[in-house]
Amino acid sequence: MSYTVIYWNRATEDVYQMVRDEMPKGWTLITPHGETPAASRDQLATVDFILPATWPVGDAELQAAPKLKMVATQGVGHDKIDKGALQTRGIPLAICPAGTIVGVAEHTILLILAVYKRLIVADTKLRQGTWLQWGLRASSFELAGKTLGLVGFGRIGQAVAKRAHAFDATLVYSDPLLPAPPPAAAAYNARAVSLPELLAQSDIVSVHVPASDETRKLLGAAEFSQMKRSAILINTSRGVVLDETALITALQRKTIAAAGLDVFEREPINNDNPLLKLENVTLTPHISAGTVDAFRTKMRAIFANMQRCLDGRPIQDRIV
Repeated sequence: MSYTVIYWNRATEDVYQMVRDEMPKGWTLITPHGETPAASRDQLATVDFILPATWPVGDAELQAAPKLKMVATQGVGHDKIDKGALQTRGIPLAICPAGTIVGVAEHTILLILAVYKRLIVADTKLRQGTWLQWGLRASSFELAGKTLGLVGFGRIGQAVAKRAHAFDATLVYSDPLLPAPPPAAAAYNARAVSLPELLAQSDIVSVHVPASDETRKLLGAAEFSQMKRSAILINTSRGVVLDETALITALQRKTIAAAGLDVFEREPINNDNPLLKLENVTLTPHISAGTVDAFRTKMRAIFANMQRCLDGRPIQDRIV
């Protein structure tokens, strides 16, 4: 039997084709004809499944989709999904951790090394004709021997720990949601500490928590002031878990040394955002999990979960 899925986000044709490549035979993919959710909402009338990336799914979308059987998000964030409205209608919501972990963990290490090795400055100056073979030596560092503090020690935090352990970093983590140290803590010699202890001890603070009411602006001016002045901050989770205004101030005043950011409070980032003018920041446009490898893995997992829904089997990673 044929079913219809809408990819609930504007993307490029090559992305849509990767979705089609992983779909069950006979299923149909609908792609948005508008640039916004409101302009594309009429296309929901015939869909069986909504597959959102960053677009929200609210009551208006659910009313427009009378045949809807399930919402399956492309990633693990679900703060833009109206879970109460889904629950009222008895429509399941599932997230997709598959394909996210490796890409985000690798990107975290990438940002740490890029900040420590002054990669952007070195590349930019070289292209401009300035040879900084000696000019960056007093401000470049190695990950080996540094203390990496992981704020959040779930699947991604543990994957970062695995990779940082291979670089001979010392690992501490803070995660009040963990009832006991997971096996990864012993495997990578990661020690549980309180958040204040982590901030005070770490040369690198890397954030790996989901966006929620509890984590919104989890790190702000007070937390940045507890960090070493030589410390760097890495965020590949969600922009709202940092107080971005306080972070900008901390970077301008050198309360902390530098930051590597893949996510922001507002996305796409505003052209007048002061972060764009700071030399002690390395920025990427929310691409940590944005690889071909991750995307194909996600699509396979999502369509398998949709099939579980159709078969009446338990849905994996179900939120509602």
